[in-house]
Amino acid sequence: MISDLLADKVVLITGASSGIGAAAAKVFSREGAVVVLAARREDRLAALVSELRDKGAEASYVVGDMSVSADAGRAVDFAVAEYGRLDGAFNNAGIGGDRTPLHLMTDDVYDTIMDVNVRSVWNCLRHEITAMLAHGGGAIVNNSSVAGVVAIPAAAPYIASKHAVVGLTRAAADEYATRGIRVNAVAPGTTRSEITVDWFARNPGLEERVNSLTPQGRTAEPEEIAEAAAWLLSDRCPFLTGAVVPVDGGFVNH
Repeated sequence: MISDLLADKVVLITGASSGIGAAAAKVFSREGAVVVLAARREDRLAALVSELRDKGAEASYVVGDMSVSADAGRAVDFAVAEYGRLDGAFNNAGIGGDRTPLHLMTDDVYDTIMDVNVRSVWNCLRHEITAMLAHGGGAIVNNSSVAGVVAIPAAAPYIASKHAVVGLTRAAADEYATRGIRVNAVAPGTTRSEITVDWFARNPGLEERVNSLTPQGRTAEPEEIAEAAAWLLSDRCPFLTGAVVPVDGGFVNH
């Protein structure tokens, strides 16, 4: 059943081939959005778009690496060319990382995490804001993490990258607040995705330990993060910008 939270809004979703991004494609479509999906894995994007269209949604995809500015620009340009404007964006592309003490972390690991988690958001924001300024405004949600609000051991580059996403969110929100563009972030707690399932499989007992630190005592489902992002992209919160919304079962308050 299609609802109206995002009725007729054209929304770009990056990192849309799996996890929170794929869940967002389904949730946003259900809420009435036209969705443009961007990621590197074309086979998954094509399958997801086909699934959405079978359910009556309007959906398209663009293959690209958002850490490359030209690819981010191409995704935004495609949305505008195909649908006439860009109303919203969920900058979700990102990666995790192995748990390694800071003094043992290598340059290539740091560079990869910062490129995917920060440069991707930076690239997308620049192109999305340009398009939104040309068409009367819009709303952007960046996917940070509870690691963008607090620290966890042995994950320094990941923590730095997610704090940077929070910084970009607040900077953009402040700069474009009077120009019709709202910019907010979600900060998910541990969420069930391919990355976390693999992480838990390689570290027996880790999920239980993490959940013991979460007042709700469980791992989130990707759809729960997507629901929060949908609300932030909607017209139901017009006075909300520069916020970092924890969707974490109470973790940051524990």
